[in-house]
Amino acid sequence: MSEESKRREALIYHAKPTPGKIKVVPTKKYASQRDLSLAYSPGVAEPCLEIEKDKNNAYKYTAKGNLVAVISNGTAVLGLGNIGPEASKPVMEGKGLLFKIFADIDVFDIEVDTENVDEFIQTVKMIAPTFGGINLEDIKAPEAFEIERRLKEELDIPVMHDDQHGTAIISAAALINALEIANKNIEDVNIVISGAGAAAISCSRLYQAFGAKRENMVMLDSKGVIRDNRENLSKEKAEFATHKNIDTLEEAMQNADVFIGLSMPDIVTPDMLLSMANNPIVFAMANPHPEIKYDIAVATRKDIIMATGRSDHPNQVNNVLGFPFIFRGALDVRATKINEAMKMAAVKALARLAKEPVPEQVNIAYGETRLTFGTDYIIPKPFDPRLIAEVPPAVAKAAMESGIAMEPITDWEKYKDVLRERLGSDNKLVRLLLNRAKLDPKRVVFAEADQLAVLKAAQIAYEDGIAFPILLGRKDAIQRLMKEIEFDADVPIIDPKADEETDRKNKYAKVYWQQRKRRGVTLYSAQKLMRERNYFAAMMVSEGDADALISGYSRNYPTVVKPMLELIGMAKGATRIATTNVMMTKRGPLFLSDTSINIDPSAKDLTKIAQMTSQVVKMFGMNPVMAMTSYSNFGSSDHINASKVREAVSYLHRHFPDMVVDGELQTDFALNNEMLREKFPFSKLADKKVNTLIFPNLDSANITYKLLKELNDAQSIGPIMMGMRKPVHILQLGANVDEIVNMTAIAVIDAQHKEKWEQEKANSKSV
Repeated sequence: MSEESKRREALIYHAKPTPGKIKVVPTKKYASQRDLSLAYSPGVAEPCLEIEKDKNNAYKYTAKGNLVAVISNGTAVLGLGNIGPEASKPVMEGKGLLFKIFADIDVFDIEVDTENVDEFIQTVKMIAPTFGGINLEDIKAPEAFEIERRLKEELDIPVMHDDQHGTAIISAAALINALEIANKNIEDVNIVISGAGAAAISCSRLYQAFGAKRENMVMLDSKGVIRDNRENLSKEKAEFATHKNIDTLEEAMQNADVFIGLSMPDIVTPDMLLSMANNPIVFAMANPHPEIKYDIAVATRKDIIMATGRSDHPNQVNNVLGFPFIFRGALDVRATKINEAMKMAAVKALARLAKEPVPEQVNIAYGETRLTFGTDYIIPKPFDPRLIAEVPPAVAKAAMESGIAMEPITDWEKYKDVLRERLGSDNKLVRLLLNRAKLDPKRVVFAEADQLAVLKAAQIAYEDGIAFPILLGRKDAIQRLMKEIEFDADVPIIDPKADEETDRKNKYAKVYWQQRKRRGVTLYSAQKLMRERNYFAAMMVSEGDADALISGYSRNYPTVVKPMLELIGMAKGATRIATTNVMMTKRGPLFLSDTSINIDPSAKDLTKIAQMTSQVVKMFGMNPVMAMTSYSNFGSSDHINASKVREAVSYLHRHFPDMVVDGELQTDFALNNEMLREKFPFSKLADKKVNTLIFPNLDSANITYKLLKELNDAQSIGPIMMGMRKPVHILQLGANVDEIVNMTAIAVIDAQHKEKWEQEKANSKSV
């Protein structure tokens, strides 16, 4: 993608369909006049009077307790510098988005038009009654130090300048673990810090809190080593000035145990690395281009333990591991500040979590067989779902032990359950899905590439590294659309009707004819069918000229399914084809089967659908908890539509006792655990959160998923084809670009899964 294309894409993302990245939504009913009279006049007067009696009641009757202000004056925005408050707003909105998706914290972003420290502080103090916490952002040093110090002293709510403390907390966790692996003590190691801004100062102070010795630390700024004989040092730089008679980074690196980079790209050379002590720890955190490239560093020193700020290398030091969870813990006990004890508790929780067994969901997301504590895994991954239940409780406990918690927590297990539930509306599954596809992209045929939405999805899949597209359709139309959307990649474009494809069409036709000549197919009719894009695409996949295919955008489902069944067929051992849709609901991902194929499945069919769906759920890194749904509950009806579900459940219980499945159940009982426990405590689903619904027929499944999609604005991934020999996936008619991209990732993951299975089968035969 050209720089201009990237620029346009970024601008369109922020402008369309609604400007900005965050919005305010009601949390109470507002449908009736009664609702509105409670929400505003006259009902609103009652909570106002209660808050007048006691200001702390604002936490009881308003959103204050879950509302954080992200505040900046735009003087140190990312790598852009002093661009002003208005220009900083997209960044502050982005920070608000991260707060919401990682910790379910609401945010108002506030941009303050002043560079005067006193004016900034006074502004924040005047608006502080609105908020439960203040996140200071992108304020230049040294003013940032004074602003944070005074606001922490003068306000009774949590205040944190994330630019200072975020990197410090995450890197400190990584450093503690790296030192353990290197078998070194923090009290003894020599540390070089390249950079002297807010983050570098905060890192250095936090490392000292964990035992690093001031005399063992050397800090550098743009002028070189900060020595105690240099004039005009700020008090922060003076705090870390060294008495050592050295001036350059090259000199500082000799025999250093640790390098902390918070400065500029490519300033560390291989020779500098070679001059460091044994088992050197190098955190090159300049982003996006580190102080030394990862590949160069690990090639130079085999004993290196390295972290960067990048997601494409091991050990990413990412602030999102810290700030959402620190504020979450602080808000939940109504802490009056974020103190050193709370920050240190977050460090310890992150360091400890990296040593615990990693959930399969995380291994799958990062394409690892098994992530284990070691040189390439010293801090948790940002997609680790355990973060929400581990870091906030640690922070909350530290606040309580420090005596600054106004609402102490007593039931910690219940609190952790509440934290896990907060992420139910998050789209982490989609991010995990895309991330996993990128680890091993496959060749995907887009059978309708002359449709703009399909071509846009293929462009995103290519540019994001999800897949290698093969574009089918009218070549002139595809090329015209590619030019229009600035898709200038050199990807294959194939028109099955073009003369240049005659040889390949004849080859495919002959294979197809051999397969179906005893079913009324002539060679001539086979040749004619190969002009049709779905037959041609299916043969590409069947013959190994592509790894997967996507179709169905502009044609009805049965029309597209037919050639797939004829040319691809079912996987070995499969007796039934089915589909499942993943709905991203407020309660978390929900799998619905069968949404597209089986009109009225028998009891035997339902068992197969349940088994196949179970495998798909596991492919997503989740443990399937399955309800077989009906209009009746556990035998309350003897009608065939209910009894076939009951028969399927009985079969699964007998032959697959480890499967967590039960029914027949009405959907509300399946999804409402309290109702289920009260009425049917014997159920295998009691005390479990159902994430999969198996429906008794196509009507109920298809209607349900489309209702969820349209009425609740739930994002849908699917229909995911199950039971096919090769990865073929058929879109719903008129799917949008995001849905097509998600289905492309599914097709890639399906291809990865089938390739792995074939390799395992071949290996077992060779043994």
